[in-house]
Amino acid sequence: MGQVNEMLKGLRFLKGHGTENDFVIVPDPDGRIDLGPAQVARLCDRRAGIGGDGLLRVVRTAVHPEVRHLAAEAEWFMDYRNSDGSIAEMCGNGVRVFARYLVLAGLARGGELAIATRAGVRQARVAPDGPRGPGAVTVRMGRAELPGPDGIEVAVGGRSWPALNVNMGNPHAVAFVADLAHAGDLLTAPPVTPAEAYPSGVNVEFVVDRGPGHVAMRVHERGSGETRSCGTGACAVMVAAARRDGLDPAATGKPASYLVDLPGGRLEITELVDGTVEMTGPAVILAEGVVDADWLVG
Repeated sequence: MGQVNEMLKGLRFLKGHGTENDFVIVPDPDGRIDLGPAQVARLCDRRAGIGGDGLLRVVRTAVHPEVRHLAAEAEWFMDYRNSDGSIAEMCGNGVRVFARYLVLAGLARGGELAIATRAGVRQARVAPDGPRGPGAVTVRMGRAELPGPDGIEVAVGGRSWPALNVNMGNPHAVAFVADLAHAGDLLTAPPVTPAEAYPSGVNVEFVVDRGPGHVAMRVHERGSGETRSCGTGACAVMVAAARRDGLDPAATGKPASYLVDLPGGRLEITELVDGTVEMTGPAVILAEGVVDADWLVG
C-alpha cells in the first residue's frame, strides 16, 4: 500500500470535455503510473471523485508495450479507460480532448498531429484559437466497417427496432426510432440480439431525423452508461444514416456530410470518397489539480 501511495503521490490531473463527453486526463509521459480499474472508477465517480465518462492517460507511445510498434507513426498514446475502469479501443471525443491537451501542454504544435490508440493511429487537426475561444478539432477516424450480420435488433421497454452493426474501431448498434424518448433512461445496456454479434459488448445509438443531412441521437456507451456525447457513435450514426439514404461516397465519388446533434452539442461528420470518416467539434480543457494519493487507494 505504501509503495502504491508513493507512486501516486502528487498525481496530476486535468478535466476536459468534448460536447460534454467529459474526461479525467492523467499525464504520464514515461508510463510509470499503474492505475487499476478500481482507481479509474474512483477518479471518474461523479459524487465521490473528480467525475468523468472516462479517463485519458497521456503516455509516450514508445514506452507502452501495447502500442510500441506505432511509435514511428505517433509520439503520444491515448490510453483510454471507461468510467467503470474497463479498457476501450477508441473514443472519438476523447481524441479531440487529448489533442487539445497536447497542444495546451506544449507537447505538440497546433495543426496536424498523430495520436496512437488501441484502434490504430488517428490524425487530428487543431484549428487556431479565435475570438470566441478554442478552435475546433477535426479527427480522421478511419474507415467504418459494416460487418453484419443482418437481423440485429435493439429492444427497450417492450419495443424493438432493427439495428445496423457499424464498427469504428469499436462496435456500435445503430437503431432509427420515431422518438428519442423511446430509448428509455439508458441507465443499463439495452438488450441487443443476437448477443454473439458483440462478444465484448456494444455501444447502442438511438437516432431520429431532424432534416436533410441532419440527425439527433442518444447513446448508451458500454462501461459508462448514457453519455452526453459519443464521437465514434456519431460517426457510426452518420454512416448508418448515409447508407439508409442511399449515399456511399465510394460509389458516388462525392463526400457525404451530416450534422449530428447530441445532448451535449453538435458534431459535423463527413465520409470522404476513400471511406475515411472525419469528425469536427469542440474540445475544452477546463481545470487541473492534484489527486490525494491516500484517497485514491483508500
